[in-house]
Amino acid sequence: MIRHVLRWVLAVFYFLAGVIHVVAPAPFLTIMPAWVPAPEATVLWTGVAELLGAIGLAQPFSIPLRRAAAVGLAAYAVCVFPANIHHFALDMTKADHGAGLAYHVPRMFAQPLLVWLALWTGGVTEWPWKPKGG
Repeated sequence: MIRHVLRWVLAVFYFLAGVIHVVAPAPFLTIMPAWVPAPEATVLWTGVAELLGAIGLAQPFSIPLRRAAAVGLAAYAVCVFPANIHHFALDMTKADHGAGLAYHVPRMFAQPLLVWLALWTGGVTEWPWKPKGG
């Protein structure tokens, strides 16, 4: 039951994040590392990836599709981690420290949790719990 609820929570979270990436990309462009090519297209396509991943994770019809979406969202969370680190570094160089440590430190710890949560709620892993009967 908790897995089902958290799967929906995660799907809604990624869906809303995807919508924001697509319709209001400006904040994401300001934290984009300079080495990322085509920043506008990158933000757009990351939004599309979030939307598709959310839909795939939420859909009840295909377990293989749900697992593929979970792996995709986990990979996405790993791939955007450098942007989160970059944003952290940018803020810490500002006189007022931007969003501050109270925002960035939990965000750094949340990223690996999002990877695991996508995989667990999508049925890719049972870790750290053993499957029933196993």
